[in-house]
Amino acid sequence: MLHKHLLPLLFLLLLRLPVAAQMYSTTDPFAHTFSIVARDPATGEMAVAVQSHWFSVGTSVSWAEAGVGVVATQSFTNKSFGLRGLALLKSGKSAQQALDELLSDDEGREVRQVAILDNQGRVATHTGKKCVDMAGHQQGNQFSVQANMMLNATVWPAMAKAYEQNAKLPLAERVLAALDAAQAVGGDIRGRQSAALLVVRGTVTAGPWVDRLVDLRVDDSAAPLPELRRLLSLHRAYEHMNAGDLAVEKNDMPKAIQEYQAAEKMFPQNLEMKYWHAITLVNKQQVPAALALLRPIFKQEPNWRTLTERLPKVGLLTVTDAELKQILGLK
Repeated sequence: MLHKHLLPLLFLLLLRLPVAAQMYSTTDPFAHTFSIVARDPATGEMAVAVQSHWFSVGTSVSWAEAGVGVVATQSFTNKSFGLRGLALLKSGKSAQQALDELLSDDEGREVRQVAILDNQGRVATHTGKKCVDMAGHQQGNQFSVQANMMLNATVWPAMAKAYEQNAKLPLAERVLAALDAAQAVGGDIRGRQSAALLVVRGTVTAGPWVDRLVDLRVDDSAAPLPELRRLLSLHRAYEHMNAGDLAVEKNDMPKAIQEYQAAEKMFPQNLEMKYWHAITLVNKQQVPAALALLRPIFKQEPNWRTLTERLPKVGLLTVTDAELKQILGLK
């Protein structure tokens, strides 16, 4: 038996011993999930989309850079694969070369699941032998679907089929169709909690701030995919709002009205969309039509009336004093 005074020393020595073949870091999440990486051959846009029964899955699994590619790193997630994978693609390596290099010195490769797509549409996918069943992946023309810890083995084939059958949709809606198909056949055996969608341009523009086309996340929800689809629809509506604002900048009021009406039609209960449509009508000297829109807005939220009073000062509302008085006096 060891002397009692030697026990503390032995404990300290054990703490200093290296741990062999550590599979994952305690800082990395266990993002068991299903995902898709894809490129639209027509536009060059690239997307990565994911759903999981794990909090804020989009901050761990999905990575993308315009003109470079996209990465999905999941199962026992190695988050460094995201930034490192993109850097390897940016250096000129293909998707397969990047994946091979990431896995080459990773002691936890057998519990990893990784998919990489480059800006030419080449895909590389790895599903480690120790990923939790059901686990697997399937590649197609410029896309890959992958899943682990699924209820059954029909998940990733269903994703591939849905993606291929929805070729006429924009890329964002198309990858969401693949996620919906996965959930419809069982999805994650644990249920669902979060989802994310990233879409980037195929080539870099002079304005990198516009190269990330869609960046949406649902971090915690009982129904993350329906919520993600709602957010994407709202994103599309605000694309019309942004186009309307741009038309106002260019003094193209007919175009502005057209864009604001398109946004309002998509989300008729959104007061902001109605409001800026109304303000554009005023600036177009269509005051009676604007009053009809503004009356219920002011009644529902009086702060819009206060905002209207401040707009002439900055040139966003061009009215006579009499017209402004008429607008502010709406009951």
